[in-house]
Amino acid sequence: MTSSTESGAGAGGGGAVALSPAEAACLRVLAGHMIPPSAAYGVPGADDAAIFADMMTTVGRDREALSRTLARVDEAAGGRLSALPRATQAVLIARLRAAEPGLFAVVEAVVSRAYYRDDRVLRSLGLEPRPPFPKGYAVEEGDWSLLDPVRDRGPIHRDAG
Repeated sequence: MTSSTESGAGAGGGGAVALSPAEAACLRVLAGHMIPPSAAYGVPGADDAAIFADMMTTVGRDREALSRTLARVDEAAGGRLSALPRATQAVLIARLRAAEPGLFAVVEAVVSRAYYRDDRVLRSLGLEPRPPFPKGYAVEEGDWSLLDPVRDRGPIHRDAG
């Protein structure tokens, strides 16, 4: 796994930018509020340039839902969330979260996927920044008897034939 800092990923780094400039500005503000930088843990915020560049190239299937959410947020801001002072942004985001709890689900998914792909973040968690394969990770053997009720239930599908 390569950090977006090291790979040169970004708006022009091979992936198509899936959002308009206004949508990108709104998403970046939301990302920064969602995961701010931490000096204590030595990690950047989710609005870090490299993380955000990766985020912009990996929106993929979430683009439509994300665009609707970002439009709703900007509408609630009376124009552009990014144009408001940071304290006002925080109040507005908190008010929207309380009024529409599911509104930010797609934002949380897009932001967290990009954030936890960054090498700096993985290192801060004590993880080696690499894909899980081919080396793999050791997984502790669990209690397979926990699956007995599922096995005892039998098939729950209908045969196609």
